[in-house]
Amino acid sequence: MKNLRYIFSLLSLVLFLPSCNDAFLDREPLDAISDVNFWQNSEQLLLAVNGAYAYLKAKNTVDMENLGDNTVWPTSTSYRLISSGNYNNDLGTLNTEWVNAYEGIRRCNHFLENYQKAEMSDEALKSRYAAEVRFVRAYLYSYLTFLYGDVPHVTKALNVGDPELYGPRDDRDEIVAWILDELTALADDLPVSYPNSDFGRITKGAALGWKSRVALFYGQYEVAEQAAKLVMDLGHYALYPDYYELFTSEADASKNPGNKETMLSRIHTTDVSMHNLSREIQVPDQSARWNPTKSLVDAYLCADGRPIDDSPLYDESSYAALFEDRDPRMKMTILSPGSPWGGREDGNEANTDNSTYTAPKFNQNRQGSVTATGYYFSKYCDLDAVPTYNRDENDIIIMRYAEVLLNYAEARLEQGTLTQADLDMTINLLRERVGMHPMDINELSAWGMDLREEIRRERRVELVLEGQRYFDILRWKRGDLLAQDVKGMKKEFILRQQDVESVPADEEGYIVFLTGNTFQQDKHYLWPVPLKQRDLNPNLDQNPNW
Repeated sequence: MKNLRYIFSLLSLVLFLPSCNDAFLDREPLDAISDVNFWQNSEQLLLAVNGAYAYLKAKNTVDMENLGDNTVWPTSTSYRLISSGNYNNDLGTLNTEWVNAYEGIRRCNHFLENYQKAEMSDEALKSRYAAEVRFVRAYLYSYLTFLYGDVPHVTKALNVGDPELYGPRDDRDEIVAWILDELTALADDLPVSYPNSDFGRITKGAALGWKSRVALFYGQYEVAEQAAKLVMDLGHYALYPDYYELFTSEADASKNPGNKETMLSRIHTTDVSMHNLSREIQVPDQSARWNPTKSLVDAYLCADGRPIDDSPLYDESSYAALFEDRDPRMKMTILSPGSPWGGREDGNEANTDNSTYTAPKFNQNRQGSVTATGYYFSKYCDLDAVPTYNRDENDIIIMRYAEVLLNYAEARLEQGTLTQADLDMTINLLRERVGMHPMDINELSAWGMDLREEIRRERRVELVLEGQRYFDILRWKRGDLLAQDVKGMKKEFILRQQDVESVPADEEGYIVFLTGNTFQQDKHYLWPVPLKQRDLNPNLDQNPNW
């Protein structure tokens, strides 16, 4: 992996500039890098490929969880505004997402126009390099179509003055068909695996897995099923035995060859590429940035496989009782009393052990991590990285095998072909890993539980903080979930009531952190084309009702 760790941005100042056609400039300066003297050998090609990898989302994969209803940021941010429905087409993040994607697409297009110039004895390696770059391009177009719908579909490197810069948007369905075809074709040129030193490069499984995600988003269930099954049939991937540990640096697949679940991740390394996620989750002197919502907490089934409103095991007599007899992934994801933590002082003045969490803190005295909802995350939090800003070297997972299993099960369900055997080789493997009651079709029917809703619930609790919840809400057409108030714990369980005297609660006594959310069914399933892009290109039409 050393090739990717150090040179994501090395090319940014020297490559992908338009060449000049003036005759007096035909002789390239010997001390400059250009198209004429760069695309010559395998080493240069590898450098260019690695530059494209920088456009795969790193921590921003997790940040996009703030668009959904699993977590809430304590202060107003662009993602929180989008989630609430209270934003316009001039919001900066809309333009940033658009610009970053097209910068990456231009880099990929430029590579694909030039890589054949390199003299290499290994043509298969050259084809693999091209496949890696084609994947990055398809990945970027996936997000563009997820978010904006129709977008300009550009497959060549554009320069200033090119008329295509001012072209209209292309039909999303046509672009999606192209994405799926690309992923099918490029997968043939990719290996199933790499040596551990090169972990993080695109594999056949990652390409097919991404194909299953895209196909699922667009309701192409047969395609999604087939792509997921191809990954399963590779025989290369397996679930990591410890769900909690999977999201710590100890299990990083770039360092731990025993991790066969992570299919694609952004690699992070000490003093080279680090982030701040762990500290944001339990920041020890401010408000925690990631606050689980009541909606998420309530989504976890009880240990008997029943929802909280239908299980005799559910106990809401105290804050600690909420965590007992629940799906074990709840405690592996949401911090429970008695767990180690890095947030220093908690909300229990009698607790003298700052390394152990006992109660949520609402007192803004800069002596401990403050929650907005009464809950904290433990998933993706390396306690050693909490005390110091931006020193988290935990890899960020982009895709893992558990998602492929979930994709397969959902695709089968939506085609009306899901069987108990399918559940046993997909969802029940996820439950078996954590010791959770298995999903049984006959049992669900007897209990009056809807199979589709339970498969969607399974996806939610398995993939929390992995940046997929918002996109699932969009494709399920459940925008109404984003229009609801954001709530937290029961106010009566807070030990220092003086800290929450002004905090509103609903009629049942639950904290109401955020109100005024809205979701217009004829508007908010697509982001608007950014105002700045329409100013630059008047030929870009706007999405409905924006």
